[in-house]
Amino acid sequence: MPSYLDYNATTPVDERVLEAMLPYMASPHGNPSSVHRFGRYSRGAIDEAREQIAALVNAQPAEVLFTASGTEADNLAIKGVMGSFGSGALAVSGIDHHAVIEPAEFIERYGYRRYLLPANNNGVVASESIAALSDEELRLVSVMWANSETGAVQNVTSLAEAAHSKGALFHSDAIQAVGKLSVDFSASGLDLMSLSSHKIYGPKGAGALVRRNAVDLQPQLHGGGQERGARAGTENVAAIVGFGKAAELAKSELSSRADHCRSLQRDLEQKLAAFPSVVVFSKDVERLPNTTQIGVPGFDAETLLMELDRSGVAVSAGSACSSGTGEPSHVLTAMGIPAELAQGAIRISFGKDSPAKDVDAFIMALAAVLQRFGKS
Repeated sequence: MPSYLDYNATTPVDERVLEAMLPYMASPHGNPSSVHRFGRYSRGAIDEAREQIAALVNAQPAEVLFTASGTEADNLAIKGVMGSFGSGALAVSGIDHHAVIEPAEFIERYGYRRYLLPANNNGVVASESIAALSDEELRLVSVMWANSETGAVQNVTSLAEAAHSKGALFHSDAIQAVGKLSVDFSASGLDLMSLSSHKIYGPKGAGALVRRNAVDLQPQLHGGGQERGARAGTENVAAIVGFGKAAELAKSELSSRADHCRSLQRDLEQKLAAFPSVVVFSKDVERLPNTTQIGVPGFDAETLLMELDRSGVAVSAGSACSSGTGEPSHVLTAMGIPAELAQGAIRISFGKDSPAKDVDAFIMALAAVLQRFGKS
C-alpha cells in the first residue's frame, strides 16, 4: 500500500467527522438565516461548531468568523484590516504562506505600504525586526504561527507585543499549528488568527478567522449580512459542522496525536543521518511534531517527488498551493538557503494515523533514488 506522507497539504476526513456531517447532507434543512424551524436547526448546528472551534483555541464563540477556506481567512484579515483604515502600512514575513504574501502585494497597488520581515537561517522571525520599522502608520503585522514547509514555530506572543508597541494589530496564520500544538488565542495577545478545517481531519471548504471583537474589518464579500456582516454568503452547514467536530476531536486528542507524530519524526531524522549529504532544515529550533523538510543536493525537487511517487511514497516540495512552479521554495529563499540546495527540498509530514512502517518505506525509497542517480 502506498505511503502518504503529505499531511500538511491535506488530511483525510475523520470517520467521526463524516458521521457528524451526514445528517446535514442527507436530510432537509433550511437556510441558517431563515427564522423558521428548519433555519433554526441549521443555525443551531453552526452555533455549536463555533463553540467547538472557540474551545480548541481558547477564544470566545463570537470571535469566530466562518469562511470557505484558510486562504479566504488570510485574505479577509489582510484586506479587511487595511481596508478599514483606508491608508497606512503593513508588514508580513518572507516565510509566510502565499495566502498572506500575495494579498499584501495586491493591496500595495492601491497605495498601501508593505514591508517584508526577514527570517534567520532557521526560519525564525525576530521581534526586533518589527521594532525596527519606523513607519508611523503601521496598521498590521502578520507572521504565521508555524511554517507549513519547515515546521518552524514562531514566538507569536513576543511578535504580537512588538506589533502592539508600534500601534499595530497582529495577525497569525495558525493553520498548520492548530491541532498539532497548544494554541491559545486569548493568552497569545493576537488580534486575528486564521484556521482551516482540512488540516485537522475536517472537510475542505471550511475555514475561520478568529477576530478580537474590537477589531474592525472591511468585508470582502458583499450581498448578505452573514457572520455579523463580516462575510456575506450562505454558510456551508455540513462543512462547518464537520469543522466543529474535527476541532472537538483535535482538542481531546492533541497530546496523543503530537506524541505519535513526534516519535515518527524522531525515527525519520535518526535514519536520515545515514545520508551525509541530506540537510534537515530548521532542526535547531522548535518545530511542528509532524514535519521534516530536507534538502537533497544535486536534485530538482519535482524529479525527486516523481521518483519517490514511483516507489509508492507521497511527499511534497513544500506548500501544495505553490508546488509545480519549478522555482525554489520562497520560504527557504527567505531563510537564505542557497538556491542549489533549496531546489532539491522536499517535505515529509506525518498524520495521526501514520504507521511506523511509512518511515522505513520513505528511507528505502530515498536510498533507491539516490543510488539510481549515483548520489548515494
